[in-house]
Amino acid sequence: MVGTLVMLRHGQSTWNFANLFTGWHDVPLTEKGTAEAIAAGHTMAAEGLRFDVAHTSVLTRAVVTNHLALDALGQVWLPVQRHWRLNERHYGALQGLDKIATTERHGAEQTHLWRRSYEIPPPPVATDSDEHPINDLRYRLLPPDVLPASECLRDVVARVLPYWHDVIAPQLMAGLNVLITAHGNSLRALLKHLEDISDSDIAEINIPTGVPRRYVLDQRLQAVEVGYLGDPEAIAAAEAAVKHQSGSH
Repeated sequence: MVGTLVMLRHGQSTWNFANLFTGWHDVPLTEKGTAEAIAAGHTMAAEGLRFDVAHTSVLTRAVVTNHLALDALGQVWLPVQRHWRLNERHYGALQGLDKIATTERHGAEQTHLWRRSYEIPPPPVATDSDEHPINDLRYRLLPPDVLPASECLRDVVARVLPYWHDVIAPQLMAGLNVLITAHGNSLRALLKHLEDISDSDIAEINIPTGVPRRYVLDQRLQAVEVGYLGDPEAIAAAEAAVKHQSGSH
């Protein structure tokens, strides 16, 4: 039997709350984000979920969300694999900028393209910028040419899928139940692959913070059943909040 897969976007971060482009910038959870992570664990416990392994990015908001959710689930001891390939999309020169102010400065159409188009990345950051991962100690052992100065979603798909195929997929095929705690865009990249979403339709997919998304997969790891766990009205409100962050949608 193929294992069960659950994807979980990290709880609200301080830059989510401030409505700033975050990307690879490392920020903590807010009080609300901490509560969301704990609630996600209780939701998964109520569904009777038990995992064999968890995966997360190397960004604090995802690492802490994963820990809090597993603690609430009663599985804080679970083996956890952290990898930079599950990081959020790098927003380039937009990182740290206010989303509404960016919309007012560059226009709703351009900002929406930067945020949501599949193939158009934001302007890159220079290699001497604090926002370039080459200057972050956690990536010091990686070849510099794999570290992005900016990414579109297509780029995120290209870096996430090797980790999916090489690490996560074999675990699921071996019957292990897997939890992935990551970010809006790295999870959208996986969602696109698993649910065969088109390049244009993926722009309209909004993943809410702190809401587990469960997958039942067939022997080819194609989605048979997919759905968020929790209160439908609260989930819809959380999705709408993500959609309206730029002030243009």
